[in-house]
Amino acid sequence: MNILTISDIEVGIIYSTQIRERFKNVDLVISCGDLPYYYLEYIVSMLNVPLYYVRGNHAAKMEYGEHGSRTHPWGGLDLHRRCVRDRSGLLMAGIEGSLQYNYGPYQYSQGQMWSLVFSLVPGLFYNKIRHGRYLDIFVTHAPPWKIHDLEDRPHQGIKAFRWLIQVFQPAYHLHGHIHIYRHDTITQTMVGRCQVINTYGYRQIQFDPPGLRPFKETNP
Repeated sequence: MNILTISDIEVGIIYSTQIRERFKNVDLVISCGDLPYYYLEYIVSMLNVPLYYVRGNHAAKMEYGEHGSRTHPWGGLDLHRRCVRDRSGLLMAGIEGSLQYNYGPYQYSQGQMWSLVFSLVPGLFYNKIRHGRYLDIFVTHAPPWKIHDLEDRPHQGIKAFRWLIQVFQPAYHLHGHIHIYRHDTITQTMVGRCQVINTYGYRQIQFDPPGLRPFKETNP
């Protein structure tokens, strides 16, 4: 499975007609937040693949466009507080937002983040019983505590995220929120068997979890 992950900034080669050729082999798109809904809708319409997303702390409550107003990107599935099994068999879960710093939308205290993460636990245990593993991909906007995060409060990592990936060991934890301005910035870190990736801009991941079914129909 070829996964396109995106977050935080619009990228020229994605928001253009080049997208169909450059990303023609993509099976799935995952957004880690802070991207306008029209950008996500463009990707879905051009690639004709499923989109899963969480909102970032700068997400609009309402976005207005020539085709009307909406509170979410048309054609996408919100992962916030949900454990989802994709039609290919991929197991995903997500938490939106960042650490609270000015009482804006999609901001939470560390305590609230613990509550949000704990709300996923029953679904993770169900996955383990039903599918033999807890989770393949954990999707968030903010990074986990002391991994890729910064010292200022808006960009501090989330302690509950660190706990979840240490205990349930998904293959990937994808996040955004931390903008990359230097080539030597660390954007990938292993935590046990979990690879934590900052998807600022975009990244491509090749991942084939156990029991993966062919994603795209093929003609005989």
